[in-house]
Amino acid sequence: MTQKNNQKSKLSGIPDIRRFFYKNEIPIYFISATNFNLLGADEWIKGFKFICYIECFDGLHPNVFSPKEEIPHDEFESIEDINNYLLQHPEVQEFLKSRKKGKKAGKALFLMFDEKTEALAKKQGLELMFPTAKMRTFMDNKVNTNRIAEKAKVPCVPYVLSEVKDYEHLCEVSKKLGSDLVIQTPFGDSGHTTFFISNKEEFKKHEEDILKEKEVKIMKRINCRGSAIEACVTRHGTVVAPLMTELVGFKDLTPYKGGWCGNEIYPGAFTPEIRKNAREYTVRFGNQLRKEGYKGYFELDFLIDQDNGELYLGELNPRVTGASSITNHAVFALADAPLYLFHILEWMDVEYDLDIDELNERWAIQENIDDWSQLIIKHTEDTIEYVTDAPKSGIWRLFDNGHIQFNRMDTHRRAVENENEAFFLRITGVGDYMYEGADLGILVSRGRMMTNDFKLTKRAKTWINAIRSQYSSQMVEDKRPVNLTKSLTK
Repeated sequence: MTQKNNQKSKLSGIPDIRRFFYKNEIPIYFISATNFNLLGADEWIKGFKFICYIECFDGLHPNVFSPKEEIPHDEFESIEDINNYLLQHPEVQEFLKSRKKGKKAGKALFLMFDEKTEALAKKQGLELMFPTAKMRTFMDNKVNTNRIAEKAKVPCVPYVLSEVKDYEHLCEVSKKLGSDLVIQTPFGDSGHTTFFISNKEEFKKHEEDILKEKEVKIMKRINCRGSAIEACVTRHGTVVAPLMTELVGFKDLTPYKGGWCGNEIYPGAFTPEIRKNAREYTVRFGNQLRKEGYKGYFELDFLIDQDNGELYLGELNPRVTGASSITNHAVFALADAPLYLFHILEWMDVEYDLDIDELNERWAIQENIDDWSQLIIKHTEDTIEYVTDAPKSGIWRLFDNGHIQFNRMDTHRRAVENENEAFFLRITGVGDYMYEGADLGILVSRGRMMTNDFKLTKRAKTWINAIRSQYSSQMVEDKRPVNLTKSLTK
């Protein structure tokens, strides 16, 4: 009888997996600064709640919990600091207790976490649905990424890994790469630890950041186009989503030259050969991650050399990312299941069967992809400003004269009907500070925001200017009043 029951409990294919989550009784949480990265997960998973520091929806999102009272804390320097603050907040702890099932408080996902987060979560009875912080830190190291890629036989931009003692030493160790270089330190987000060096003067600007590292990644600078692909390492293989374009370094959006500032997904974005190579490289990389002991969600940045068409690995993000919203709301995902569902499934203590090859083939069909773009709008000026008015989260409408108007409250982007509408998720609100690199919000719309020669479209610039015009602020002249992480999204 037991054997028969066990066989019945095994999930078989997508319909069973979807039904399993619709009937889920285990409390599952995404704990982060905002709910952006897993937007919409509450619609797929019964009992799913967001616990967020920033109240993006003014209390109107039915499945977002944000503590109302601010308790004393050190200045936040990272998303990890925010998550650790949340786990220690009495209101959050009471919320977790109120939804407890038996002895366990449930399971938790984080955008970013550290070993302190692990200890705090365990204390609250939460099981983390990710590999350990130690493993993630190792994988997140850009130097280690290249070493993993070598094992997986995934090509990287020509590079060397080395300590840098001074400019002369840099020239010596990178001789085979030429004089036009890109240097990345092991850790950093959205481009502000990526340095473009072609002479001693440029090196001097970033010398302190480069010299303090024991090892950095030094790459040949190529004329490239950025792209991103998300995937999930499962017990049955690696599930791979379609390749997306990346928006990088646009001054209208970010102050960082190599900074990520958005994505596009649309059929025909890449040649069949590039799409095929990206899928194959991602499967290879995912299979190597599994050998290293990693399972779950990850994202790869690929660089397409515009001079010879070669595809190179840029970097690894071993987690959900800022691109996850685009991946998980596109038609191919909605027709089967969002990619994060396969990640969560690995931690749900249930046996399942899944034909990974069949799923990957279906997701690779261009007809199963619709057109979406997202823009990550940052404060680009070197100023500190106190926000007195800010746009609401929800659906906005664009008029022919460039004016925008708030149309209706909604909790995610699928409600956008056409290219004259966009979903805006506000991050910086009234009472917050705008400072260089701070995320103002995310704008998501149907259609493209880049031209074929990788410039912002007129529509993109109109939306960006219109959203910025909704902010009112006062200059702050004294010492910087906050020290939030540069990016709350990536």
